[in-house]
Amino acid sequence: QVQLVESGGGVVQPGGSLKLSCVASGIVFNINTMGWYRQAPGKQRDLVAAVSSGGTTRYADSVKGRFTISRDNAKNTVYLQMRSLSPEDTAVYYCNKADPLLRFDVSLPPEWGQGTQVTVSS
Repeated sequence: QVQLVESGGGVVQPGGSLKLSCVASGIVFNINTMGWYRQAPGKQRDLVAAVSSGGTTRYADSVKGRFTISRDNAKNTVYLQMRSLSPEDTAVYYCNKADPLLRFDVSLPPEWGQGTQVTVSS
């Protein structure tokens, strides 16, 4: 059974930065493409960044140039460095497996962690 523990969220002012972390267990981490998803109130959960097992990355247009996804296979951990945050980035952020071909328009995984809340507000 996959377990995903996200951390690092908080309240930040517009223009600020945060770094999220996610520790995964119950999967063979180093062979899986991993992604960060977010869900704002009243909206669907969307993939915003993904990193393949080989380190190739892909980003949603809304975060490109501001967010950086990375992974540490030795620690079964995936990170999301977020910069130049705006109120539109306010959401609960989740990590999970992503499509191996880095496609963003695929079905969501069935199991999720608790997520970490990111609030961007002055």
